[in-house]
Amino acid sequence: MLRRKPTRLELKLDDIEEFESIRKDLEGRRKQREDADTAAAGEEAAAALGTDHKSREQMINDRIGYKPQPKAGGRSAHFGTFEF
Repeated sequence: MLRRKPTRLELKLDDIEEFESIRKDLEGRRKQREDADTAAAGEEAAAALGTDHKSREQMINDRIGYKPQPKAGGRSAHFGTFEF
């Protein structure tokens, strides 16, 4: 394999200005997206605290579609369904 000397890269003023403008544009977009996300989260929190006061567990169960059945109490209820 042939070895060669490293290539020299020179940074010009135009390159720096282009980099700065792109960086500022990306930061502006990120801030807009974060502002929109925080506003949406605030609306969801306000809706959650609104008229329907549910526990955290109930909210999770509603979200995943789980509807727990109440458990019968005591040992006799557990064996009461079997026929001997």
